[in-house]
Amino acid sequence: MPRADRFLAIRRDPHSDEVLARGGDPEAHSVLERAGFVAVVRLHETYHRTPTGLSGEDERRLATEAVARLRSAAYHVDCDADFDTDSLPARYPTLGSSVAHLAERIREATTTDEVADILTELTASHDGVLTALSEVLTAVADFHDGLGDAVDPHTARRIHYLADEHLRVLHGDLTHTRNRLADRHAPHPGRSVCTEEVAATERERSAVCACPPPPRSLPVPPPLVATGLRR
Repeated sequence: MPRADRFLAIRRDPHSDEVLARGGDPEAHSVLERAGFVAVVRLHETYHRTPTGLSGEDERRLATEAVARLRSAAYHVDCDADFDTDSLPARYPTLGSSVAHLAERIREATTTDEVADILTELTASHDGVLTALSEVLTAVADFHDGLGDAVDPHTARRIHYLADEHLRVLHGDLTHTRNRLADRHAPHPGRSVCTEEVAATERERSAVCACPPPPRSLPVPPPLVATGLRR
């Protein structure tokens, strides 16, 4: 039976007349946001709505696109008849998932050299992920500078501050960590790789590999049964 977080509902709220999406897990929320929905974070739930100022037809198109994308990702979507569709668009890896793959590689790494190479993708001074992120933040700040609302210059200054201060500290610390690992040339003591080969000094040549056996787990004792006094 599918998990509860694989179910969503996309409907027009009868009270507010907003198109709302409720349910789902963080992956579903990302699908909704890429379809154009806006996240609303409350104390006990996070739901999504269509952006303000859209026409009814634009809301219908956006909601229908979200239904199609969610069903393509194997989510179960209950929706208004206006939003229903049989379309199942193709799915492609996101840019974020490509960066997150670096974490998987680090979890599988067995030496400091491997992790240093992976961190270089983040810290490379010309085309690393953090350098690219700094360029994106600067572009967003520049966009707000001439946007026209009274709050826009403040938003631009805030984003420049994030790029110039917080991101610079993060970049510097990770670069220092990467360089220390690159100079270390050491295996991780808890991450040995099994070669499935028997050492030449092994007396029992029928052994499958030279790895020590995994530690035995002791059996869990049964829970104590509370006994009452006999009458």
